[in-house]
This record gives sequence, C-alpha cells and structure tokens, in this order.
Amino acid sequence: MLKKVQKDMKRQVDRRRKKSKEWKKRDKVMLSIKNLVFEKRPVRKLVDRYVGPYTIKEVVSINAIKL
Repeated sequence: MLKKVQKDMKRQVDRRRKKSKEWKKRDKVMLSIKNLVFEKRPVRKLVDRYVGPYTIKEVVSINAIKL
C-alpha cells in the first residue's frame, strides 16, 4: 500500500514539474536582478529586470552555471 501511495504522490508532483533547459558552454543568457541588492537604485520600476547577455563559461550542475 505504501508503494502505491508513493507512486501516486510522485505522479501528482511530476505533473506540475517543468523540464529545465540544458545549458551548454558558450550559450548566451540574461541574468535576472530580482533578488540582487543595489546600494543606489533609482525608482525600482524604472530599472531593467534583466542584465546581460552573459556567456556561460562552465556548467556546474543542472541548476548552477558560471558566467
């Protein structure tokens, strides 16, 4: 019974999960500045949402890359 419940829960979670894009070395990416802190930021809504493009130097893992 426990195996069946685990299987059902995994199916429910995987339904909403998105596949992440596989990044390669030398791909160009834009960096979100949503969580970055700036000392002198003018009005927040006038600042760009993304900066870049940056070139990927190394893929560390699926969710981490070096720019």
